[in-house]
Amino acid sequence: MQTSQRKKLESLKQEISRRVEKAKADFTSLHSADWSEQVTERENEEVLEALINEGEAELAQINQALERMEAGSYGACVRCGEPINPERLQALPYTSLCIRCASEHD
Repeated sequence: MQTSQRKKLESLKQEISRRVEKAKADFTSLHSADWSEQVTERENEEVLEALINEGEAELAQINQALERMEAGSYGACVRCGEPINPERLQALPYTSLCIRCASEHD
């Protein structure tokens, strides 16, 4: 199972990295000379910035999951040490918390 999860994490990492890089490129594109268009562009920048931040946070979680795989602790909750339900790992392969600890954390 870990081999398939590693592939899933690596694929997800590549996909998110591409999205973050595209958003960064869009973020740094030139602005229009038209003031009304600049207002819309500024609003779009806020959305792009949020997407970049969210993507980078997700990439950090993926990298941490890959590190846990290397350390042999992948699949164990980092808070309580109990095994994380395999279905939860399928849905969210970079999760570090079991459902109980995640529920308490929110």
